Amino acid sequence: MGTGKGGAMLRVTGLKKDFGQTQALRNMNLECGSGTVHTIFGENGSGKTTFLKILSGILCPSAGTILLNGVSIRQFTPRIAQSLGIFAVCQEILIAPDRSVLENIFLGYDRLFSLEGRMGRARRVELALGQLSRLCRHRIDLDSAAGSQPLAVKQIVVLTRALIRDPEIILLDESTSSLDIDTRNLLFDVIRELTRRGKIVIFISHRIDEVMEISDFVTVLNSGNSVDTIARGNLSPEALLEAISMEINVDDDSNCR
Repeated sequence: MGTGKGGAMLRVTGLKKDFGQTQALRNMNLECGSGTVHTIFGENGSGKTTFLKILSGILCPSAGTILLNGVSIRQFTPRIAQSLGIFAVCQEILIAPDRSVLENIFLGYDRLFSLEGRMGRARRVELALGQLSRLCRHRIDLDSAAGSQPLAVKQIVVLTRALIRDPEIILLDESTSSLDIDTRNLLFDVIRELTRRGKIVIFISHRIDEVMEISDFVTVLNSGNSVDTIARGNLSPEALLEAISMEINVDDDSNCR
């Protein structure tokens, strides 16, 4: 497996998640280094979103270990994950529709940070506009109801909510699905800037063109198993399709090619 520019920060070994008789994750192995985009690629039902929900604290794993900077994560709640610098943008766009765009961007912010980290409206507006300008070429009315915005703007609001928190690890689950090409390219520019600052971006997508463009490493999931991890130098559509079709051996860890 590859660790990228700054050594391993996140290591996942033998991760499993059962829902009764259903095994959503059977044997997930992953190693991410600082300053890299690590894509999770696989067909629907392969376990991609289950993995994101575990890492972001929404679900507890049935087995396996997660090490962050060498320390095992043993408790799983969204608040704990965020306190560790992990923030997820889920596939489902989560907003409070009757609240303003500004309020949505800062939802949960005061619970996460100390009293010293809280700020007044003027500073919040400044931060929100600064982050929004990176993802949108037109000005968004911060006082308008978030529910009244087009789907793409709602997605931008949720992405901005994550960026405001400056996470060490940001998880993006199909976050380009409602974006046009221009906005998607702006998001990719933001992702590249994050990795230049040493952040880890875990990117979930089923679109091969996006995977090819943005990834430093790609871990392929098949029926809940990580069957291969491919480094950028070996990445091709053919390699991705070959990995998806690979015969599964749950006793073997993924290997970086």
